[in-house]
Amino acid sequence: MPHPITSEEAETLALRALAFLASEPERLEPFLAATGLGPATLRGAAQEPGFLLGVLDHLCASESLLLEFAGNLGLNPDMVVQAREILAGPPEAFEP
Repeated sequence: MPHPITSEEAETLALRALAFLASEPERLEPFLAATGLGPATLRGAAQEPGFLLGVLDHLCASESLLLEFAGNLGLNPDMVVQAREILAGPPEAFEP
């Protein structure tokens, strides 16, 4: 298992994931379609709480995309999953 990362490291990794998605139209277009964003609104959305979590959610939803991203950075894919969990925060308690 990879070493624990900080929330700052998780945010940085998510920003790198966004840059990875944006670097190729074949990767960016499905992300934009899933989020309902357009290229013009992407930068503003990146400032919104939860957006970086959405980036990692998208990445983790596709094993091939996750493996390509992690491989490009020389990371264990579990590190990306860990970053996603950190950005998601603790699970909410279930109240019946």
